[in-house]
Amino acid sequence: MSQRTKLFRRKDPYDLPASDEQFLAAVRENCAFHYAHCPPYRRVLDSFSFHPEDLKESSDLTRLPFLPTATFKHHRLFSLPRRRMAAVSTSSGTSGQVSEIGFDFPALWCDWNMLWRIGRTRGFFSPRPTHYIILGYPLRRGNRTAVARTAFGATLLTPALSRTYALQYENGHYVPDMDGVADALIRHAASRFPTRLVGFPSYTYFLLRLLERRGVRLRLPAGSKLMLGGGWKQFYAQQVDKTLLYALTERVLGVQEEYIIEVFSAVEHPILYADCVHHHFHIPIYSRVIIRDVTTLEPLPPGQPGLVEFITPLLTATPILAVMTDDLGILHPGGSCPCGNPSPWLEILGRVGLKEIKTCAAGAAELLSGGGKP
Repeated sequence: MSQRTKLFRRKDPYDLPASDEQFLAAVRENCAFHYAHCPPYRRVLDSFSFHPEDLKESSDLTRLPFLPTATFKHHRLFSLPRRRMAAVSTSSGTSGQVSEIGFDFPALWCDWNMLWRIGRTRGFFSPRPTHYIILGYPLRRGNRTAVARTAFGATLLTPALSRTYALQYENGHYVPDMDGVADALIRHAASRFPTRLVGFPSYTYFLLRLLERRGVRLRLPAGSKLMLGGGWKQFYAQQVDKTLLYALTERVLGVQEEYIIEVFSAVEHPILYADCVHHHFHIPIYSRVIIRDVTTLEPLPPGQPGLVEFITPLLTATPILAVMTDDLGILHPGGSCPCGNPSPWLEILGRVGLKEIKTCAAGAAELLSGGGKP
């Protein structure tokens, strides 16, 4: 059994101290695999004189060379041939370019195990049939975006009575149909079965405002939930404070804040972060988060803002072992959340476009193309 499988089989998804040794072993195993099977990735590690065997203790994780997420938008990095991949997912491409990330078959089992263990802590699963409003893209042939697959996957957490999508594919383009979604939501409010709204918080907000302008006040059946994820993306200028969105949800739909769940993930880091009842993203055992200084890229102690780096040994098809995002965040110490979860939690402050990120991405591009140090 691989070290990765052992890690994803652990029962407690948030006991980081107990999983530290297993996590390090899985990272070392994953690093060695990519080093052996992905020549561009090997060039990056060699340029830093870093070898997988250098991962001897947890503190060595901060020395593991990372790839900026922008790297995956310009390079197709794979450690397996495509015929041995279970799936290939892409980012949404709101910046004009997409990342392409391959999934191996064992990773899908690990993904499901992660979903089961984390989802049970937040009430994802229910045997009760449910109506779904998907505030995002429909899953269709040709759409390999991770966000579309994730949204559809969320409708499998209960028996789905219906699926209504906010975006419709017409003449080669996605167009919003908020009026149709609003009408469906009004119909579902009269059902004896619950409704779940799944998808982008931006579209959720637009839908709620539409209903409010119509003077609509609903009381969705007991068991109804909102499951939000994907961020505001191109609608960042319209982004509102979470407390305003929660209050609007209760006012228009009758769904209280405790039934609003937010999830966080990325195609370059497909680990599930589900918020707790206080809406904090606790770090699961399947990943580690490093906050780095925006100027020096040195790791920072808990409580200080910086660039967010993620580490996970989930995939062998693509070397996403350590990725640096363009998100600014704070890692709060374990035990600081009143929910009782002992794991540290990540606060995302926003997305940045810093010169240091562009410089780091340019350096990685040179190495991946064969330039730079051998």
